[in-house]
Amino acid sequence: MKMRFLTILSLFFAIVFFTISCNEEASQTTGWNYNNPDNGGFEYKRGYFEQETGPGLVLVEGGTFTMGRVEQDVLYDWNNLPRRVTVSSFYMDETEVRNVDYREYLYWLHRVFVDYPDVYRKALPDTLVWRRKLAYNEPQVLYYFRHPAYQEYPVVGVSWVQATNFCKWRTDRVNENILIQLGILLDDPNQQAENNFNTDAYLAGQYEGAVGEPMEDMDPNKDVRKVRLEDGIFLPRYRLPTEAEWEYAAVALVGNSVDERVYERRLYPWNGARFRNPNTSVQGKIMANFIRGRGDMMGTAGALNDNADITAQVHSFWPNDFGLYCMAGNVNEWVLDIYRPTSFQDVDEFRPFRGNVFKTKVRNEEGGIAQKDSIGRIQWRNVTEAECIDRRNYNKADNINYLDGDYESSIDYNNADADKGPGSVRMYHSEDKAKINITSLISDHSRVYKGGSWRDRAYWLVAGTRRFLDENHSRDDLGFRCAMTRVGAPVGPVK
Repeated sequence: MKMRFLTILSLFFAIVFFTISCNEEASQTTGWNYNNPDNGGFEYKRGYFEQETGPGLVLVEGGTFTMGRVEQDVLYDWNNLPRRVTVSSFYMDETEVRNVDYREYLYWLHRVFVDYPDVYRKALPDTLVWRRKLAYNEPQVLYYFRHPAYQEYPVVGVSWVQATNFCKWRTDRVNENILIQLGILLDDPNQQAENNFNTDAYLAGQYEGAVGEPMEDMDPNKDVRKVRLEDGIFLPRYRLPTEAEWEYAAVALVGNSVDERVYERRLYPWNGARFRNPNTSVQGKIMANFIRGRGDMMGTAGALNDNADITAQVHSFWPNDFGLYCMAGNVNEWVLDIYRPTSFQDVDEFRPFRGNVFKTKVRNEEGGIAQKDSIGRIQWRNVTEAECIDRRNYNKADNINYLDGDYESSIDYNNADADKGPGSVRMYHSEDKAKINITSLISDHSRVYKGGSWRDRAYWLVAGTRRFLDENHSRDDLGFRCAMTRVGAPVGPVK
């Protein structure tokens, strides 16, 4: 009996130990259990599956592809020669940002920043971009952005700077809604000025808001806490896609691959060099919104070729193999990159991008994060050269001009005191706004846009074509869509 009792007791303790071990996973470094207040409460996110897909986004599985022109460069720009690069998985808007989306943004700004009307005014799209000296476009000036007939159409007249600010606002609204859905915050429609929800300010402990049910804190000295980045609850920032991401998403070669072999390259988001749908049920229908020929914006009455005189609704035509609409035609789209005609020679083969300006949070004398500004945002500044002294991967904040030009080809070739070092700002220097575009159309404020539009010939619908415009300017055929970084495994958890 005694032996049987000892056997049962040993089995009981083994089950208890196994249960505790399962519920409190131990650190492989120290042996201490995670998520245990008795051990100090260090938290380990068990059971985290993968990143949630944000509103309006679709997953673009990354990979390698040949970036650049794959047909004749009839303009002889030679600004996007073919080269193989790799793009990480990321998320991208299914459609261009619509008028109704941008009006929602403006409504929020007008409601929250009552005492700062300039915030709203600076965000307004330029509806005067529709005007032409010898065309009657006043109806678009008045109706296109605000009339409900156009609410599902892509917003235009938005500069690169305005599009970037929209992305920041969208990040905060999406993350705020996540906290409300989890009950951590309560709805607070009365937010005003600096008291609006900002993701960075919340993480820095500078936003309280209408608190619902805060997170339980494993720290034995605390009861509750705010959400941390380590919880995986917040989504990464919305932003504009890089040029490489945009081009990769446009051609969508995932539909033309077997294992790792791509059996047909693409000029457009569809196969072949024709613009009419080959499928029997819709045979002959135009695949995108563009100019078919001189003076032909929409076709003949009774058989309109693209059913759009100007832009078209964002879900018009057929999505590509990533599920993205209108990646060719309708409107051109801003991307994140600074324009350089020789980017293909300079940028990295992994996640290529030109435009990095490295920043850090402004801190007070005690080393803490400085108080947020008057509209509720954490303040940032460029990193200093002193802060980069011991770094091997960069030595200054602004890397827009990295590897630009040489001394002999610069405008300072006859100036003995000009900077002759690598990575100087001689070639496209434009800190003085008054001098922009005097010596060159290209400046440090020139941003790339891609995709072709309702005003363009088919040539510009090729994914490899690229043009540029000052980041503060806008057009009636230029819009944007947002992207988001994919964190973790490219597709699903690693097995």
